[in-house]
Amino acid sequence: MARVFYRRGIIETWGRGTIKITELTEQAGLVRPEFEESAGEVIVRFFPTGYVPPSRVSHDVTPLQQEILEFLAHAGPVRLSQIVEGLPSGTPERTVQDNLQLLRKLGLVDLKGYTRASRWMLKGMPL
Repeated sequence: MARVFYRRGIIETWGRGTIKITELTEQAGLVRPEFEESAGEVIVRFFPTGYVPPSRVSHDVTPLQQEILEFLAHAGPVRLSQIVEGLPSGTPERTVQDNLQLLRKLGLVDLKGYTRASRWMLKGMPL
């Protein structure tokens, strides 16, 4: 990994790399990476700036399901009709509802409330 960073010009000499990586992520407006040293190895964790929907859970997540997850990440708790309106290509409401139920079984989304008061949201998102 160090060789890759060196060749890309991110680090110049040993000991300077962590500082330069931190500076570059801050300049790009990203969250500072986390560095961890354990048993002679160094682990660098980079964090996304927004929600990144999974592409695989216990099976592949379809492109429509990824769009639903991205919509919920930006919109917050919303009604089914709002999700249908927010998706491209006029996806039928029943198709969206079926996909939401599958995402719910996979533990990625929650449904709070009943009938007209019900709202879909990402799992763990406050109401």
